[in-house]
Amino acid sequence: MTYRLYYSPGACSMAVHILLEEIGEPFEKELILSRGEREGAMTATEEWRAVNPKGRVPALLGVEGSMGGAPTLLTEATAILVFLAASHPEARLLPAAPAPLARCLEWMNWLASNVHAMSFGQIWRAQRFSDDEQALAGIRAKGRRSLLDQYAYIDRVLGDGRDWALPGGYSIVDPYLLVFFQWGQRIGIDMRNDYPAWARITDRTLARPAVRRVLEEEGIVVT
Repeated sequence: MTYRLYYSPGACSMAVHILLEEIGEPFEKELILSRGEREGAMTATEEWRAVNPKGRVPALLGVEGSMGGAPTLLTEATAILVFLAASHPEARLLPAAPAPLARCLEWMNWLASNVHAMSFGQIWRAQRFSDDEQALAGIRAKGRRSLLDQYAYIDRVLGDGRDWALPGGYSIVDPYLLVFFQWGQRIGIDMRNDYPAWARITDRTLARPAVRRVLEEEGIVVT
């Protein structure tokens, strides 16, 4: 079965889009816009919720099993990235040894839960955390403070001289980190001056042909 990626330009689905290009498998794409003042322009529609009851992107059609929604639909960026990399070991995008694999999952889980769901959730979707309109500005401010702490931590980790997020090789962590680097630029953070170690690894990621193709196709500029 040919994979079908449900994506939104510049969203965390961009990491999955990059991985599909990296492994070279044929796939289809369907645009599901996730930006909006309160919820995504398309992620809140009944039509999309019938496909994916979670109402989020990315989602990948063509994976055995189901957790609700359309048959063979796999959701959650981390799960999709691990599945694709594990299904294509020749691409060498997921460590095989237990310790490096655990470090990979350590990165992915923390980025998904703390950086994305918590900090960016508070910044971009503060209404998910409170029904009190008066509280939303404080939630957004708290999210930004937490994000700056997290970004400083990422830069310290990457500043130990490693060549990629997982020392020794490009992996699923690197396109996922690219998403958050680009999001930092979107909210006005001076990513290159404030986080030079992260910028150095970002430049290595940006040099990859698969990454360049996806950025061009999605209309995303990372400066």
